[in-house]
Amino acid sequence: MSRNGFSWPTEQVVNAAQQGDPRAIATLVSGSHAHVRRFARTLCSTPEAAQDAAQEALIVLYRKIGTLRATAALGSWMFSIVRNECIRRSRLQLTRYSAPAMVEPSAEDATLARLEVERIVDAIAGLPPEQRAVLVLRDIQGLSGAATAQTLGLSRAAMKSRLHRGRATLRSRLATPDTVTNGSSEHA
Repeated sequence: MSRNGFSWPTEQVVNAAQQGDPRAIATLVSGSHAHVRRFARTLCSTPEAAQDAAQEALIVLYRKIGTLRATAALGSWMFSIVRNECIRRSRLQLTRYSAPAMVEPSAEDATLARLEVERIVDAIAGLPPEQRAVLVLRDIQGLSGAATAQTLGLSRAAMKSRLHRGRATLRSRLATPDTVTNGSSEHA
């Protein structure tokens, strides 16, 4: 059993679901739901995106359980699905708000803006999970310090420490410009 009182479905249930047993699949999806929701709430930028990402992850679980190689890896597989879905939804959300309504940017400006958004999203996704969770809840979703600490089951001091480390790591990663040409200079 995990610290929040929910346990992942057993290896026997996962194996039966991989063999196509409808009852096992239903048990697997319902037994994974609480974990998937928790992952999504921690990783996605809005509650709506978290709900949609959790639902999408459960659909992927239902459709592709037969492709899971190691039944013991169910949790990490589901975490990856949720993480990728949250990143995809964040990118979609950022691209919706990045372009001004009145003036259409040049192709170069649009590409640069898209690359900058991708760089920020990738930098956030590259943070250690405990730092990313605090940063997303506090700085992106706008939760209060108390609400963030409570959501993650942390003391306020631990939440503040993780937030500070996450912001510092993010700041240093974003301060280092990406070298698109891998250090080589282009001469015409």
